[in-house]
Amino acid sequence: MALTRDFKQTVVERVRRDPAFGHALFDEALTLMLGGEPEAARLMLRDLINATVGFEALATRTDKPAKSLHRMFSKHGNPSMDNLATVVGSLKDWLQLSLEVRSSATTRRRPGSSARAPVTPSGSPSAAITRKAAHAAKARLP
Repeated sequence: MALTRDFKQTVVERVRRDPAFGHALFDEALTLMLGGEPEAARLMLRDLINATVGFEALATRTDKPAKSLHRMFSKHGNPSMDNLATVVGSLKDWLQLSLEVRSSATTRRRPGSSARAPVTPSGSPSAAITRKAAHAAKARLP
């Protein structure tokens, strides 16, 4: 019989053990959001919230009801831009990260041609995060 483990609990334990993993989740969630995959981004942010600050503490930090935050980051959630920015900012502060967003031109083949032409507007932006003090974030986790 195969042993199984709850995915959410595995994520929580990994983020608490390895803050860099939490930073990578945050980076990937923002990259997904900017890349046009909001559902996956919301679910990843939900897992990160559960593994770090928690919904109750996030509610206090953002002045939003915990129940509303749970709905926003559910599979079919639809947070407003203002709410999403508030939550992302709070997570960024909690994780002690800074954000840097870069966009780069992508290329694609023109129909009937082997030449590549820049795609405009530029392709999906990628979010890059930098650690300020990973050890400080780890020390704050319960």
